[in-house]
Amino acid sequence: MPNVHRIHYRFGIVLSLILVTITFTLAAPEGDGARFVAVMLQALVLVAAVIASRAHRAVILFSVVAAVLGLLGTALALFGSDQFGNSSAAIVALFYVMLTPPAIVTGLMKQFRDAGAVTMQTMFGVLCLYLLIGLLFSVAFVTIDQVSSTPFFTAAGMHGRDDFLYFSYTTLTTVGYGDLVAATNLGRSLAITEALTGQLYLVSVVAVIISNLRPAQPRPRRKDRTT
Repeated sequence: MPNVHRIHYRFGIVLSLILVTITFTLAAPEGDGARFVAVMLQALVLVAAVIASRAHRAVILFSVVAAVLGLLGTALALFGSDQFGNSSAAIVALFYVMLTPPAIVTGLMKQFRDAGAVTMQTMFGVLCLYLLIGLLFSVAFVTIDQVSSTPFFTAAGMHGRDDFLYFSYTTLTTVGYGDLVAATNLGRSLAITEALTGQLYLVSVVAVIISNLRPAQPRPRRKDRTT
């Protein structure tokens, strides 16, 4: 895997991919093709996060293989079975989103150790985690709706991926417009957990990172040894 070092600790790239994933999920029409592209984008976010976190080559290879196998399984489920397609896509997406935050946290720890300071890339990584919280709860809501016999929302009618993503981020930011409301105790518990997590994350992690933002410390040059 040549040249992967070019995006080591480039969490801004991962942040951009997450924003593209969110935008596509909100804007794309419903359909198997759109579901497949959404899962593909989430797989790309996982691979980019692992590479940016300067993981071992074996871990990078494992993430690539997992992404490819997951996409193949999603394609077969979506385009080959009307019964299990949507549920399979939601479960695979949840798997990708759950694996991404640990990779970013590990990369942030390595980046802080190497740079010796909290840098812009550190801030980008922390913002990646914040957006992934909303994406993780969104995919969890979709998965619950797909595997449960009870609709997730109290409002009648079919709800797409964009509705769950919209509900997740309005909950995460505690905006709470009230147009979508969780119908079950499990859904309400998760919504409360997401709201509390989002607020605690902003006032603690993000606030500390921004207050300690510094330029990266240059590494000392090694003196040439005289022979």
